[in-house]
Amino acid sequence: MAVIDIAGFIADLKDHAVDHRFHVHDERHFVETYSMRQAFEVDLHPEHACGGPLDLHLAVEVEPRTLLAFEDEVLTLDLDDEPSEDLSLPMVFTWALPPLPVGPDLLVLATDLAGIGGPDLPLEVSAVDSFGAVTDSPQRSLHITAHVSISLARIYLAREQLCDVFDRCYSVSDFLLDRAPAWLGEG
Repeated sequence: MAVIDIAGFIADLKDHAVDHRFHVHDERHFVETYSMRQAFEVDLHPEHACGGPLDLHLAVEVEPRTLLAFEDEVLTLDLDDEPSEDLSLPMVFTWALPPLPVGPDLLVLATDLAGIGGPDLPLEVSAVDSFGAVTDSPQRSLHITAHVSISLARIYLAREQLCDVFDRCYSVSDFLLDRAPAWLGEG
């Protein structure tokens, strides 16, 4: 029996997201049969933005060797000892908007988002310009990504709250939703 119930943690994570004004739209769980590596994916968005245009994708990757190393550490601990915070799982938030006819200045956007995410939620901004035909003007697809490490020790001790992360993700989502109509050429 595993020391950490990762599926239970993901279920709690979705409930926590709902508590922070997100709506869970879809979820997926993948298991690689050869290595037993797992990926949990959740599609969510702010409650007030069910009609789009923003998509927020949350992914947690579970490497079995990391879980086994943590389990080995926990099994060697005395009753009063706590596990180290050396082992963690990566959690990735990815925001996406549909192709934007009037794309934003990426440097200005990255600077604005850095102020919202702060040092606890570093955000990466990227874009792809695509052309439907050679004579068409480009349409910019915008992607914002944030990487967060989840401590296995904090999950094990039921101390991993992620309130600040979800609050910042909500603020990033609101920022993008406020500006999306101008980027989509709607106003």
